Amino acid sequence: MLNRRILRIKAFKQLYACAEDSGKSLKEALAELEDSFEAARDLYLTMLAVIPPLTSEAARRIEAARSKFNPTEEDLHPNMKFACNRLSALLEQDPDFQKIIEKKKISWDQNDVFLHELYDSIRCKDWFISYLNNPEVSLDGDVRLFKKIFEEEFEDSEALSAILEDRSILWSDDLGYVLLFIIRDLDKIRREKRWDLPPLFNSEILSRQGKVVDSDKAFVTKLFTTAYGNFKSYCDRVSASVSAWESDRLFTTDLVLISMGLAEAEAFPEIPLRVTINEYVEISKFYSTPKSASFVNGLLDRLIRSLAEEGKINKIQ
Repeated sequence: MLNRRILRIKAFKQLYACAEDSGKSLKEALAELEDSFEAARDLYLTMLAVIPPLTSEAARRIEAARSKFNPTEEDLHPNMKFACNRLSALLEQDPDFQKIIEKKKISWDQNDVFLHELYDSIRCKDWFISYLNNPEVSLDGDVRLFKKIFEEEFEDSEALSAILEDRSILWSDDLGYVLLFIIRDLDKIRREKRWDLPPLFNSEILSRQGKVVDSDKAFVTKLFTTAYGNFKSYCDRVSASVSAWESDRLFTTDLVLISMGLAEAEAFPEIPLRVTINEYVEISKFYSTPKSASFVNGLLDRLIRSLAEEGKINKIQ
């Protein structure tokens, strides 16, 4: 489920937390890092679990309209396509999905206002109206609709952000990635007509497909352990490589990003230099200042080459 870009980001955020709290041990930091991995999958489960209650909201609206004192012809003979969609039924009837949702106590029962507003937003969209008017009734069509819902309705929702923030501080910044994963996973559900809990790391998925790949968990553990153990020496290298004026104005985020890059170059000499630098430059665009990308790019390149000259990096591609 988690790719190496996400793992790098999570390791960066954990190292930043350690930089702000110097009393945190490596064991504690690694435990928190692992918690953040599992939290991302919990967010995936939480968002996927919105499908049945959203479907129930549609069914409730239809029943309420039928029960009006003076129902219209449309109220009496509603379009039941969405309220009876096959994707929701598949998840509701999947024992593995229901078991893990129950085990983790995932529920949208307390968020009826959000579900009400979400359905109001969806039902007036052209793509939803087209779905209802299409005579095709199939799991394929239902999956296409929910892919559109996950693409359009969640990432910029302030109401959803507030709900997720209340549930877990570990979900910060994971929503966009999780939504993209769900959209891809819905295609898998459509093909196989069943749901499977995704492995935590992408390398596990590839291994199941018979591909020989290095463990992503081993990668991120080694990366973080190296960065944590050498953080002070990396910071000293950064300070020694800039002017006194620049040193006084260094942002902790930039120090952590450069330290992560140095750790990756040192611990994984088989990873091409440009790949490592590009990864942390990209991360800096989201988590640091507007000028950080060029700073991280130039200084990381220079310091990695310096480590290579000292023999601490045996191979740079």
